[in-house]
Amino acid sequence: MAVQEARGDTGAEGGDSGCTCGDCPHGAGEGHRRAVAAFLRRRDEFAAGRGLPAAVAHSVPASRQWVSEELTQRAEAVAARGRAEGATWLARLWLRTVYTVWGAVTALLLTEALTAIGAGWTGARTAALLAALAVAVALTAACFFHRARGGALAPVIGEDNRMSTSRTVAVCWVLFIGYAVLLLAARLAAASDPAERDTLVSGLGLARGAGLLTVLAVVCGIAVLVRRVVGLRILAQRLQKVPAHRPRAADLLTDDSGRGAFADIQYVAVSAVALLFAAVRLARRPDRLPDLPWGLAVVVLISAATYLAGKYAEGGRPVILSVVRAREPGDLDGPVRTGDDIEIRGAGFVPPGAQTADHLSRMVVRIGAVDVHVPLVPVTGGFRNPTDTALTVPVPADVEPGPVDIQVVTATGTATNRYPVHVTE
Repeated sequence: MAVQEARGDTGAEGGDSGCTCGDCPHGAGEGHRRAVAAFLRRRDEFAAGRGLPAAVAHSVPASRQWVSEELTQRAEAVAARGRAEGATWLARLWLRTVYTVWGAVTALLLTEALTAIGAGWTGARTAALLAALAVAVALTAACFFHRARGGALAPVIGEDNRMSTSRTVAVCWVLFIGYAVLLLAARLAAASDPAERDTLVSGLGLARGAGLLTVLAVVCGIAVLVRRVVGLRILAQRLQKVPAHRPRAADLLTDDSGRGAFADIQYVAVSAVALLFAAVRLARRPDRLPDLPWGLAVVVLISAATYLAGKYAEGGRPVILSVVRAREPGDLDGPVRTGDDIEIRGAGFVPPGAQTADHLSRMVVRIGAVDVHVPLVPVTGGFRNPTDTALTVPVPADVEPGPVDIQVVTATGTATNRYPVHVTE
């Protein structure tokens, strides 16, 4: 019913009869955008005191509860639209990846053709083009077989439906070294001179590629270790993660809330510079693995260590610091009684990426044996309750007077510490 209501609102208020179904790519995206716009308008109307039924307008608790339930239903409809749009976008991603891959091959061909003017076409250019074709064919096949999960980008999409920085960096290094080896293999297959074949074989020696192979080992190890670290921290309730609607390229440089993350940015930047240097070295000397200088290799290793340390440092378990009776202006001071509002102060109540209404509405406060859903209190442009550091809930009549423990359960299911409070009659 809520979904149908949201659809009706988006169609009527948008004033556009375009397709908003989830069966076609454009319909899913347009339907999600309209649903979001309608939800934001409705939220701001409630924040301004408009749109309340007359039956609940006279009571502050009743109107707050009604608004919260109404926004929760609409938020769930918007979230369903977002998931449909994300699934449709992900299913189309493999075609874009194929176009990008073959566009890169075409760019390589044009570059080689332009640089061959005057210098002439060489066997190294042919080998470079054949190696690029082999990599492109492999990536195209991967795109086809994993087309439902983003094509060739499926390995770098994490369990939270975001682009993984560590996996992306590792995949880039693996693809580059694979391309370099294929280039040498193509040249070796075409070489007729024994001295040239010996030179190509020696180009794969450990002494020449030690720095490059060390970097490859470290970035691949970081990708595996980060996945393990994140998984263990989630199970230990030391890290909170909510899934995204769809992966974005910005995920490589930001945290789950969309803010720029220093550890991720420096890791991507340093790795990109080192890869560019290695590519130039391979272009200049296509008869051996790029000899990445140890100075540059150590810079990459320091960057990887910084990224790993950042993963260990991020997050933290939500915690309750204090619980006080919420008092409106003019109210008398007194103890906490059933029916009163209590304000819970702490940190980490809203996980990164969980600022949307559908996630906020999943927060629960456990007062003794009673679970109380945190009401959504809108203000223009956002919500006043709940926030990351404070939330307000009523003490229901079902709570038995006496000492009770209060605990907050966040949208990810992570529970805070227990905080004792005495409820009087």
